[in-house]
Amino acid sequence: MIKETYDKSRVINFSDAVFSIVMTLLILEVGVPTISEINTQPFRSVLSARIPDFIGLFVSFMVSALYWMGHIKLMRYVSVISGRLLWINIFFLLAIVILPFSTAMYINGFDQAGPFIFYCINLSVIGFFNIVMLRYVFHSEKQLSGFTRLRYRWYRARGLNVMIVWVIAGVVAISMPSLSRFIFLLLFVVQFVIDRRFKKKLSVAS
Repeated sequence: MIKETYDKSRVINFSDAVFSIVMTLLILEVGVPTISEINTQPFRSVLSARIPDFIGLFVSFMVSALYWMGHIKLMRYVSVISGRLLWINIFFLLAIVILPFSTAMYINGFDQAGPFIFYCINLSVIGFFNIVMLRYVFHSEKQLSGFTRLRYRWYRARGLNVMIVWVIAGVVAISMPSLSRFIFLLLFVVQFVIDRRFKKKLSVAS
């Protein structure tokens, strides 16, 4: 039975377009002050009222950037786009597309647990499909394209880091919503440790 395959460049270009649109749409969630606000309120107050907007923009933009960079790195090791990989990529992008909506909910309900938990669920789902895609590519390529087990473990560790951190943030938000807002900082700390560890292993292996 002949398996249907798809043009890799078109899949990558489409994925890049989705990421670029989503990351651009995030700025629309930052409320633009009206002329009356600027004329009647101190400019510092106008900006401070939008701190939650900028926090949501920064976090969502940086997380999107991490997933986009991971997608670029993974696609280097994909030799053939099968139907199954195409659908995994589509569901991954669907979760990405929801991000501006969940970010808006998070911003508008900045002091409430519910919107933030929904936001964490959205980011966790993105992480889930990212890991599914990593696993599929590793097993389908059988290390023939250079996607070695060590590199797979590295990318999987990075993906699990993002997903687990957002799951933890969502759970903590149930009882300690204020603390949960800062848990995302663990992303960058843990990723630094993961990258440092696996880069040493790759240098030894080479």
